[in-house]
Amino acid sequence: MAFFTTFVATLSRECALLSLSLSKPVLEEEHERGVAHIVEHLAFSATEKYTNHDIIKFLESIGAEFGACQNAVTSADETVYELFVPVDKPELLSRAISVLAEFSTEVRVSKDDLEKERGAVLEEYRGNRNASGRMQDAHWVLMMEGSKYAECLPIGLEKVIRTVSSDTVKRFYQKWYRLQNMAVIAVGDFPDTKGVVELINTHFGQKKSATDPPVIPKFPVPSHQEPHFSCFIESEAGGSAVIVSYKMPVNELKTIKDYKEMLTESMFLHALNQRFFKLSRRKDPPYFSCSASADDLVRPLKAYIMSSSCKERGTLKALESMLIEVARVRLHGFSEREVSVARALLMSEVESAYLERDQMQSTNLRDECLQHFLCKEPIIGIEYEARLQKTLLPHISALEVSRYSEKLQTSCSCVIKTIEPQTFSTIDDLKNIVLKIKNLEEKNISPWDEENIPEEIVSTKPSPGNIVQQFEYENLGATELVLSNGMRVCYKCTDFLDDQVLFTGFSYGGLSELPESEYLSCSMGSTIAGEIGVFGYRPSMLMDMLAGKRVEGGTKVGAYMRTFSGDCSPSDLETALQLVYQLFTTNVAPGEEEVEIVMQMAEEVIRAQERDPYTAFANRVKEINYGNSYFFRPIRISDLQKVDPLKACDYFNSCFKDPSTFTVVIVGNIDPSNGIPLILQYLGGIPKPPEPILHFNRDNLKGLPFTFPSSIIREVVRSPMVEAQCSVQLCFPVELKNGTMVEEINYVGFLSKLLETKMMQVLRFKHGQIYSASVSVFLGGNKHSRTGDVRGDISINFSCDPEISFKLVDLALDEISRLQKEGPSDEDVSTILELEQRAHETGLQENYHWLDRILCSYQSRVYSGDVGTSFKIQDEARSKVRKSLQPLTLQLALQRIMPYPCNKQFTVVILMPQVSRFKFLRSLFRHNQTYHLGDAKALAAVAGLTFLAFSLWRYSRRTLKS
Repeated sequence: MAFFTTFVATLSRECALLSLSLSKPVLEEEHERGVAHIVEHLAFSATEKYTNHDIIKFLESIGAEFGACQNAVTSADETVYELFVPVDKPELLSRAISVLAEFSTEVRVSKDDLEKERGAVLEEYRGNRNASGRMQDAHWVLMMEGSKYAECLPIGLEKVIRTVSSDTVKRFYQKWYRLQNMAVIAVGDFPDTKGVVELINTHFGQKKSATDPPVIPKFPVPSHQEPHFSCFIESEAGGSAVIVSYKMPVNELKTIKDYKEMLTESMFLHALNQRFFKLSRRKDPPYFSCSASADDLVRPLKAYIMSSSCKERGTLKALESMLIEVARVRLHGFSEREVSVARALLMSEVESAYLERDQMQSTNLRDECLQHFLCKEPIIGIEYEARLQKTLLPHISALEVSRYSEKLQTSCSCVIKTIEPQTFSTIDDLKNIVLKIKNLEEKNISPWDEENIPEEIVSTKPSPGNIVQQFEYENLGATELVLSNGMRVCYKCTDFLDDQVLFTGFSYGGLSELPESEYLSCSMGSTIAGEIGVFGYRPSMLMDMLAGKRVEGGTKVGAYMRTFSGDCSPSDLETALQLVYQLFTTNVAPGEEEVEIVMQMAEEVIRAQERDPYTAFANRVKEINYGNSYFFRPIRISDLQKVDPLKACDYFNSCFKDPSTFTVVIVGNIDPSNGIPLILQYLGGIPKPPEPILHFNRDNLKGLPFTFPSSIIREVVRSPMVEAQCSVQLCFPVELKNGTMVEEINYVGFLSKLLETKMMQVLRFKHGQIYSASVSVFLGGNKHSRTGDVRGDISINFSCDPEISFKLVDLALDEISRLQKEGPSDEDVSTILELEQRAHETGLQENYHWLDRILCSYQSRVYSGDVGTSFKIQDEARSKVRKSLQPLTLQLALQRIMPYPCNKQFTVVILMPQVSRFKFLRSLFRHNQTYHLGDAKALAAVAGLTFLAFSLWRYSRRTLKS
């Protein structure tokens, strides 16, 4: 009989989340490093009952996505498998539990199974060997120094992945996958929890593990009084950074006193982060951003981690500022105001969680159960936790919070690390900074200088507008108001989340309407204005003004639209709408300090991207597919000198000035009796200018200047790399006809999912050469007119071994060609229908889904003043396409929407590591036997004459609404 732990919980969700957790610290020997992760891969490949990736086919058949990090994760201390399963079909729940049971004792580890999966694991390993992965791995080793954890990165060693035998993997699996060390967690909208327990017992009850399981050893991480230092040089780093860590044993959480300590820690980190943010917004800031957090690294160890990003050659200044601020807290403490702000933030968070206790996400409750099993943390429930916080928070003093700074001393197992693209600082420099701060603290560091914070966001409340017209749309469950200043407001009341209200406002006309001479400056308007403060106050000041309120928001000026958006609790709706009012009534003026900060940050971003191989790749892809238009052209450092801050701010001000051009959609837990008066006062109260400002007819908007190549283009981008990486983008032009546009948009969605599924089946499961593949659709280059065809592209992306990239491109083309000629199978169609249906059903319970659907209805080309009719047409189009979806209709769509045959028009760009000219030529000539390099620029690259610039691409892809 099996002995394992079972957790079953109910939630008001249509899908159940099933997890199987193995309480398994890193137990690999040197020759096994990476085997635990390999076992995780093999579990989905084959068990005694399921073979040939049948488990993945089952997951996709029930609408559960399969992909990177979606179904399992292996960390230093455990492996966790999880399955999302619909609960409306009991037989599916039973089968899913049987899959977890197979994972526990019946994973098949044959030589063939291992060889098929080895390539996917190697590609995951290779994908982790970029700049970010190298920095993370190096930091892990530094933090775990002196412990076995330092030698046991979950991904393992490349040598082991390439050569480990199936016998070694099987022995590890049989030795450590013990039922005594497992837990099954089931969370979902179960009508009968006892029935779920019975299913678990049915499938796990007869499983057996060998008697006398080996003792699981513990691996302590030694402490140290003297700080450890590291200067890490990463030539591909995305910028310069400083990381200061303080290691300590994980706190136990068993008593109310322990819980109070946890709250005090959270308040300390909140208060410290407020200071870091304010320092980053001062003149000549020591860093661009800085934050502090507490993180449980491994089972026995936690750390307080302060990390900052700074300008090149700025790591020493950043480190000094970070250490001084902690020392300042030790000497002078936090003020009562700072602590009250932190207290209000925590109170707001727990109140929101309490209000939404019946709508909690499955993953949140799963995580609580998981921590209880792995770390013995108590599961106390949100009701009790809310009462506990409400009782304890008012009694945590500023002195108690400030005392937490004592834990952040360089004598407390401190690790100080800098990351730079080249050597600008040394370990001796870091030691000197630590000594300098120690001497300063012994003398004196001045107290924190607090600024005065206004009490009210809107000093003088505006006169309310009135409702000119009102429309009810029953099929949407929404109401539309036309206000006296011309603004159109549509609101939908929902009960999905009790503490959420979402809103977005949009107006046609954006950067695409500007002449080339003004584009550069105006495209920087949002960034410069954001640094100054688009809501009438500096960001650092606004942060304090919004303390205790759950309000988030922002603005965007895109190619065709200007938008503002927000997320707030119902009780803070007035504050959120006040910010919108401030946005329309504030004139942002460029200040020298703010502009200097923005330009410094932009320059650092550009320099970082100049070091990044993937930027060169992405820029070349866009240059090939969209042409060398000014709208797609990357910004260079020399361009920053041409930016006119005054023009940038003037343009931004004009973008949010005329309310009559805006439509606002509000979705969430709105009480109309309270909400409508607020809408009338703060949205209706926005003054309408005497003359229209940026008033555009959507049918007359300019399209983005791009033309997809008419011929086949194949190109290799060679870039210097620390370790070999290879990324492939295969792109096809797409054209949708106006008469059937609404249906065609739906077909494009189904086609992208079909292609993604088939690429995984062929390139990963059949040939075992990739880790994951993605398919993306770009239809955002067309103007929003209600006539004319729509052009765009559909691209397939994957990474792989550079040596086989050409072969995999050919395999991908062959599979698409086969689908166009023979059509997909019935199983393929069933799978993508189920995936779409489950995503749709999940969306129907989410505010974001409804916000997007209503926005799509307004922005659709079928909209002509009645959003309900537009919504109905789109909904009927989706149903029509779903009902008609068969192998033949999908085959015809592949022929109609994409080039047919697919190999007559496409572009493929491959990122490769730079090699010597001789090796490069030899490689190209070898591949040229089956792979034609016909593009003139590729031939120029062969001769070594082409130099590609690394840069920042300014245009964000956006999908056109149907």
